[in-house]
Amino acid sequence: MKKGERRRLESRFPPSLFGLYLVTLLLMSGIHIGLVTLIHENPHWCTAVQILIPTAYWTLVAACLTLFTRRQITKTYDKPMQELARAADKVAHGDFSVYIPPLHTSNRHDYLDMMILDFNKMVAELGSLETMRTDFIANVSHEIKTPLAAIQNYAQLLQRPDLSRQEQDAYLSAILSSTRRLSTLITNILKLNKLESQQITPQWEPYDLCRQLSECALAFEPVWEEKQIEFDADLEDRATIQADASLMELVWNNLLSNAFKFTEPGGRVTLRQTSEEDAVLVCVSDTGCGISEKAKAHIFDKFYQGDTSHATEGNGLGLALALRVLQMMDGEISVESAEGKGTTFTVRLPVRKQ
Repeated sequence: MKKGERRRLESRFPPSLFGLYLVTLLLMSGIHIGLVTLIHENPHWCTAVQILIPTAYWTLVAACLTLFTRRQITKTYDKPMQELARAADKVAHGDFSVYIPPLHTSNRHDYLDMMILDFNKMVAELGSLETMRTDFIANVSHEIKTPLAAIQNYAQLLQRPDLSRQEQDAYLSAILSSTRRLSTLITNILKLNKLESQQITPQWEPYDLCRQLSECALAFEPVWEEKQIEFDADLEDRATIQADASLMELVWNNLLSNAFKFTEPGGRVTLRQTSEEDAVLVCVSDTGCGISEKAKAHIFDKFYQGDTSHATEGNGLGLALALRVLQMMDGEISVESAEGKGTTFTVRLPVRKQ
C-alpha cells in the first residue's frame, strides 16, 4: 500500500491524541504528588482540607478531560455522522440533490472523508438513474402514443360509410404500418431491457461471420432495389469468430437498416469486412445525410433520433441495442460522419472470447 493510500485510511482518533492523554495524566499525577507533599508539610491543616484539596483537584481534572473528550468525539465523529444520517434520510425520501462537503482538503482525506465522497458519488448516480428513468418513461409514452393515435384516427375514418375501396385500402395499410411500428417498438424495448438486466445469456460458439453478413445484406435487397441504391459488398471468403450469432444479427440488421434508410435514392451503401491477427473489422458506409457533431454524442442514447425526417421509420432504439450487444461480445463500435457526405460505422470484434 502506498503512503498516500495509508494516509487516507488513518483513524479519526490518531495515536497522537492518546499520547496527549497519557502526557496530560502524567503531568496531573505529578501535580497530585506535589499537592500531597504540600499537605504533609502543613500538618496544621485540618483533615477536611487535606481531603478536599485532592478531591477538588481530581474533580477538576476529570471534568476537563471529560469535556475535552466529548468535544473531540462530537467534532470528529458525532457531527459528521449526524450530517450523513440527515443526508441519507433526504435521499431515502427522493431528494437526490444532497451534497456533503468533505471534512478535509483532498491531500488530507481520511476514511470518513472517503465515505462522504463515496456517498456523494452514489447520490449523483442515483439522481442520474432517476433522470434516465423519467426520460425513458416519457420517451416510451411518446413513442407508443404516436402509432396508437394513428391507428385510432384511421379506424375512425374507416367507419365512414362513403369510403371508396381505394381509401379503405389506404387506411388499412396505414393501420398495419402503425401496428408494425408499435410491435417493433415493444419488441426492441423488451430486448433492450433483457440485455441490460442480463436476462439474456450469450451463447458463445464459433460461426462464419462472412456468411452471416451476406445473409443479412441479402434480406435488404428489396429495399435497395426499390430505392435504386447501389450496394457494394467486399467480404472475405470466410471469417470465423466466437460470439452469439443471434445477437450479432441484431447489430448487422440495425446498421444496414440505418444505412439504407438514410441514403437517398440513387445513393450508395458499402459493406466491408477485413481481418486482423486477433479481430475482425466490419464497416457499413452510406452516402446519406450524415450526422452532425452534436448528434454524434447522442446516437447511442435510447430513443434519440438525430434526423427527425425519418422518425416514422424507427424508434431510436436500434443503435442502443447494437451497442449493448457489442459490449456483451467484448466488441467496439465507432462512427465517422460528415453532414451531407455520409456515415461510416466500424465494428471491431475479437476472434475469440476474452
